[in-house]
Amino acid sequence: MADTTKIRIGLTAAREIEVDVADASAVSEQLEQAMASREGVVWVEDITGHRHAIAAASIAFFEVRSDASSGGIGFGL
Repeated sequence: MADTTKIRIGLTAAREIEVDVADASAVSEQLEQAMASREGVVWVEDITGHRHAIAAASIAFFEVRSDASSGGIGFGL
């Protein structure tokens, strides 16, 4: 499996989606532009080829995390 990067996107409806992507820089740039304009739809393609449509106005934040940094805080991590 090729190196992938997870992108977690927080939505204003108190929900998040997490997508494994191959080109995190390109997706980050798309998300930054969408958050600035608050208009339109962002299409994010995951490593399996599935495309996810996200309304720009509903994006609250996004986090870029490589597989190497998957550690966290909490029980059992």
